[in-house]
Amino acid sequence: MVGQPPNRELDSLMEKQAEDARNFKNKYAIEIADVKKSFDGKEFVLQGIDLKIPKGEITVIIGYSGTGKSVLLKHILGLLKPSSGSIKVLGEEIADKDVEELTKLRQNYGMLFQYAALFDDMTAVENVMFPLKEHRRDYSKAKMLEIARERLKDSGLDEKHFNKLPAEMSGGMRKRVGLARALALDPAILIYDEPTTGLDPVLTEMVDNLIVSTHNLKKGTTSIVVSHDLFAAFRIADHVAMLDSGKVLLFGTPDDFLKSDIDLVKRFVSKGVRRELQPKDGESQKDVSSRE
Repeated sequence: MVGQPPNRELDSLMEKQAEDARNFKNKYAIEIADVKKSFDGKEFVLQGIDLKIPKGEITVIIGYSGTGKSVLLKHILGLLKPSSGSIKVLGEEIADKDVEELTKLRQNYGMLFQYAALFDDMTAVENVMFPLKEHRRDYSKAKMLEIARERLKDSGLDEKHFNKLPAEMSGGMRKRVGLARALALDPAILIYDEPTTGLDPVLTEMVDNLIVSTHNLKKGTTSIVVSHDLFAAFRIADHVAMLDSGKVLLFGTPDDFLKSDIDLVKRFVSKGVRRELQPKDGESQKDVSSRE
């Protein structure tokens, strides 16, 4: 907890683990094999998920409500254990890890929550310093402040807002502070949980652009976006995984989704992608995104 004396040996170990995670050489950051989950032993929310998330790229997980997106995310974070199957994060099996081991593992994650989830009584810079105070207690306050300010700049927040409380910031500013906090420990994996839910079109586009610019800024970082917004997915994703009934219905590029003959995919695409953003002859979905 904050206020405890620093454990420099432990903090140095965590910092080294974070660096090792960023330099992880495997092709996949996360490997999920035949994962099933039942809460009552009868009905299964996840019915055999097979998914490999490529390292260093943006993968968007989409699907209608109730298809298992949130439950899958909680498994990736180690908040839930599968009834059966394997989940490897940066080459490590996490299903059998204890609480202490999971805490160390989570240093590899940066999480942008659906509504930013900032501490109301902390300023922007104090919110970003919070994970540093928890997990880098050997750092001086000056170093923590320097890192926090740098992360806020990386997220595009103007310096004049650094000392504002969340109530004094717009929704877009709060999103930027939430992202800066997610970046504080220089994670190998960034996770965005429904980042554009409830936002107007202008703010939605801003968040989408922020995800891409952050990904490009942090080379080698793996970005995972959980969303129901297929239009946003097509704008930002290298890969898209669509869930249905607790399984991966289709995994591929945005172009693969546009060309799919699967009825449910075709219906999802027809409702989720504006007609003017459908590719013209000879264009890929990336070409369409560049037209905007």
